[in-house]
Amino acid sequence: MDVLLVDGYNIIGAWTELRTLKDNDFSKARELLIEYMAEYQAYTGYRVIVVFDAHLARGVEKKNSLYGVEIIYTRENETADERIEKLARELKDIRTQVHVATSDYTEQWAIFGQGALRKSARELYNEMQRIEKGIEKRVDKVNRENRSSGLFLSEEVSEIFEKWRRGGK
Repeated sequence: MDVLLVDGYNIIGAWTELRTLKDNDFSKARELLIEYMAEYQAYTGYRVIVVFDAHLARGVEKKNSLYGVEIIYTRENETADERIEKLARELKDIRTQVHVATSDYTEQWAIFGQGALRKSARELYNEMQRIEKGIEKRVDKVNRENRSSGLFLSEEVSEIFEKWRRGGK
């Protein structure tokens, strides 16, 4: 199994679209990153865990899930880097390859030393662009097949199916 650990705020700060959105609506930027990671997870089959520093929140670690993506907000006085390193150690075994998405150079070397593979924010962005194109091709192919088979799905029904595919309601 492959696991992708994502340094949430590092990626938000590195991707132009998310960084711009963050300036106006921080929570929207987080949610959009999670949506992208849900697409990544659905397309690649990786287990995806996004880790955020406990930004403006005090207390214990908080875990939840959105669109099937695991989300961790670190506990007070714990950085996302520390939590990612801990997760990389816990998850690494003979059957699991851990990948870490961050552009923090020091963090990349720390996780690389633990046997995890690094993925820079730019590499993840480029991979997401390829995934988006792959998803578009698949949707177009399904739509063409549906039209040729006599089964036509309205735009509204197609959107509902897409939300279901992503694990939303």
